[in-house]
Amino acid sequence: MAEHKHGSMDIEVQEKTFAGFIKASVYVASASIGILIFLALFNS
Repeated sequence: MAEHKHGSMDIEVQEKTFAGFIKASVYVASASIGILIFLALFNS
């Protein structure tokens, strides 16, 4: 079995995926809050 050297793996793709996930989560949360405020203001 090969020796593992801590910190030697390229994680650039994982970092980009995580950043995209966080960005999408922020967009969904913002849209949800906006919709809730809209509904509260117009008594829907």
